[in-house]
Amino acid sequence: MSSSKLGIPFTPMLYFFISCVPLILLSEFFTHKALQLCEGVLKLLSIWFCGKFSRFLLSWFGKSRTIFSSNFLQVPKINLSLQKMTFCSRLVENVEEKELMISLLDLPELTLECIFERLSPAGLCSMAGVCSSLRERCISDRLWESHLKQKWGKVIGDRAYREWQCHVASRNGSNLAYRKTKKGLFESLLSAQPFSWIRPKIEKNSKVRTNLPVDSVMAWYLSLESGKFWFPAQVYNRENGHIGFMLSCYDAQLSYDSRTDTFQARYSPHGRRTAEENIGWDRLRAPPIDTPPFMLHASDCLHDLKPGDHIEIQWRRNKECPYGWWYGLVGHLEPCDGNENHCRCYYSDTIVLEFNQYNPGSRWRRTTINRKDHREEGNEANGFYGGIRKLYNDEEVVRWRRFWPNQALEQ
Repeated sequence: MSSSKLGIPFTPMLYFFISCVPLILLSEFFTHKALQLCEGVLKLLSIWFCGKFSRFLLSWFGKSRTIFSSNFLQVPKINLSLQKMTFCSRLVENVEEKELMISLLDLPELTLECIFERLSPAGLCSMAGVCSSLRERCISDRLWESHLKQKWGKVIGDRAYREWQCHVASRNGSNLAYRKTKKGLFESLLSAQPFSWIRPKIEKNSKVRTNLPVDSVMAWYLSLESGKFWFPAQVYNRENGHIGFMLSCYDAQLSYDSRTDTFQARYSPHGRRTAEENIGWDRLRAPPIDTPPFMLHASDCLHDLKPGDHIEIQWRRNKECPYGWWYGLVGHLEPCDGNENHCRCYYSDTIVLEFNQYNPGSRWRRTTINRKDHREEGNEANGFYGGIRKLYNDEEVVRWRRFWPNQALEQ
């Protein structure tokens, strides 16, 4: 053990402690903000300290105690200024920020797909305006088919899709690729509610291409949403419950109004009225069969009909009017008392159709058709009855029943 002239013992551990004094002194001058710089400075000081400490050990073994006592207690000066320390700290912070920054496109493909599948239509439109890579993913038909089915699946059918294809072909001829115009289809569709809030973002990023393939599912969805495309569907209780159309369903051309979440309809020009507004979703359906409104439906269920079955039948006032579908039941023949054990109505060539929404004395209450050779039947006084379709789905029956009048009709 060695000692100084003052009689104070010195050991290597004491010298190590004394060499740390500069760090302790510096810590008193650091503010809370300066402490954040320590992370970068410590790396530099550690290198400096190792060099100084190794040179100190060499000099300690080669010099006398007097040299230690007179010279070693001098605190080594740190040549790094606060400005240099700040610069080094910023370099360390920038490196760490770059290491922590993860782009959305760096995520695994399966993760990206899960994110996009949970985005709303407005979210997909907004994301499509970020960059070309995200745009290609966000306009995918697979993603938009899900949204199309969820919102529009119950009111659009095969006929609406064919009309959409004709609409696209009429605007673009045989070329269904990208169309270079001053204002692309994507941008023009987003000008309507509820997607108008997305326009500023797209206009701000002018480098992102906004033209859509006009035959894409996304373009079809946005055309429906904006109300620019009129599509064919059927409307229950035409003219908002007019007594002459109770428990009927008529073909119409429909346009959606996103501001009120309702539809407006254009009916055939033959009839009392040709237009109607503020139609709710509950009064619409996609045509269950692909039969145009002026064409007679070929009945394929006549041999299966028996009393108690629920049916829809075509009916029109005259030969110039389109058919509407009317809800009814298969009834019993006159001699039959309705007893299931004795009923033979199923084996008869005559089928009784009942429309119980009318009073028993109404001329619209009952009619008969021929099971073997049914075509359009009727006259100018009572109208013409066309094809029949049997309702096998209970959901369809329940939906018809929701429109049942509160009291029997007097007609």
